[in-house]
Parts: sequence; C-alpha cells; structure tokens
Amino acid sequence: MIYPKAIATLIEHFQKFPSVGPKSAQRMAFYLLRMPVADVENFAKAIIEAKHNTHSCEICFNLSASTPCEICSSPQRDKSVICVVSETKDLIAIEKTNEFKGLYHVLQGLISPIDGIGAEDIRVKELLNRLTDERVKEVILALSPSVEGEATSLYLTKLIKPFGIKVSRIAFGLPVGADLEYADEMTIAKAIEGRHEV
Repeated sequence: MIYPKAIATLIEHFQKFPSVGPKSAQRMAFYLLRMPVADVENFAKAIIEAKHNTHSCEICFNLSASTPCEICSSPQRDKSVICVVSETKDLIAIEKTNEFKGLYHVLQGLISPIDGIGAEDIRVKELLNRLTDERVKEVILALSPSVEGEATSLYLTKLIKPFGIKVSRIAFGLPVGADLEYADEMTIAKAIEGRHEV
C-alpha cells in the first residue's frame, strides 16, 4: 500500500527509533493519527521541551536539566567512588536501588570497533581527567556484560590502574547479554554489593 506523503514521512521517523521495524512504525503512526489533536500537540510540545531543556552534565555527562547535575552537586554523595556506566538509563537503573551513594560517569556509549566506535568517541578522556582528583579511591565499572561492555571494561582497567585507584566491576548477578535498564532493582543492588576488584 502506498501511503499519503505525510503518513509515509511519519512512519519513516518512527522507524529511526531503536528496535522499531516497519510494522511497529506503522502502528505508532496510525495510533498517533487517531489521537485527539490536543493530545498530539501536547506530545509534540513534550518532545520539544525535553530536547531544549535537557543537557549533558559538564562533569559526569548524565542527562539533566541543570549542569552540574543534581548528583554531582549533592554534598551527600560519596566523592571517593565513581561508578562508570554506558548510558543515563543505566545510571537511573542503579539509582532506583538506593544502594549506591557515590558519583557517576556516563560514557555515552561503549567501544565497538564493528560499529566504528573507538575510545575517542566516548567519554574516556573526561573520566581520566576526573581521576586526578585525589578524593577518588575507587572506580566501579557497571557496564553490561556484552562483547562491547567487556572490551570497554578491559580498556578502562588498563588506563585506570596506573592512577593507583581501586578498579572493581559489579558482580554478574545480571544475566550475560542483559541490559542494565531491564534488570530489576534487587538484581542490580546485589550486583553492586557483590562487586569485586579487577
């Protein structure tokens, strides 16, 4: 079936989302078309506001409305421990456990030579700059146990060890190949609690 140009364009935009194929994109487009105009306008406004009012924290690269973010600027956080995660969604998953009280560093990706992503494409240099702060005593690598997560963890361990800082990884209470954002709070809490030095 050939769609009118406006619908075809809408479907194309939805297909740009991760894990959204043609059928799902089509369902979302038609769902949107059935929504009342006021709801569609509110939806569009929410997208634009989120885009304009969300920034990367200048310290940890977490997504936030302010910079530095609420975590980096909190006097209650333990400044001696930095938990390294791939994306903000992983940070949120860990925060939901209420187990971790330190700081974070969001790499904004993982090393993946197949996808053309090297160490210079993620926030490695910025992490190393933060390690010159003598208050930092431990770095926890909380990266998914995927091929990319493993490669990034090994690379970071080699770079961090010369600083004389303890490097640990979250325990593998998470199934291999799983993403942090889909794990339940108890599994993530246990994984952080059972971390071990690399």
